Amino acid sequence: MMDEARRVNTVTNHGCFGCGTHNPIGLRLAFYRVDNQRIRAVFIPGAEHEGYARMTHGGIVSTLLDEAMSWAVTAPGRLAVTARMEVRFRRPVPVGVPVTVDGEMTRDRGRIIEAHAEVRDTAGGLLAEASASFARVSPAQQREWDALYLGSASR
Repeated sequence: MMDEARRVNTVTNHGCFGCGTHNPIGLRLAFYRVDNQRIRAVFIPGAEHEGYARMTHGGIVSTLLDEAMSWAVTAPGRLAVTARMEVRFRRPVPVGVPVTVDGEMTRDRGRIIEAHAEVRDTAGGLLAEASASFARVSPAQQREWDALYLGSASR
């Protein structure tokens, strides 16, 4: 169990497939700050996440990466949506084995933010990685989503 004081996505009572607890088929990812740059979640893919035999479906792996980057970008309190994402699958992600997914913001260009994420096995081997660009949401969208995802009044 990670230190709850370092939890990034503390509001989970919504339907997000990646991190919401109100989605019965969601991944329910919990992200924690590793340091000033990175956030991390641990995930154990189940049989319901399988693509080919004993391998996690690439769409689920992509979701892990997207969610990690999204929370790395959102952690400072500004919501953003994925604009572009490139995924590289390095090795199969086995079903039933814990993996870590790390995300970090790599460049803030104002409205556009760049990020990187990696999925690694317990030995630290790189299984998949992604880079992406995120677009900050409008002030109106920020106000609408703020309490739902960040649990705070608009900034």
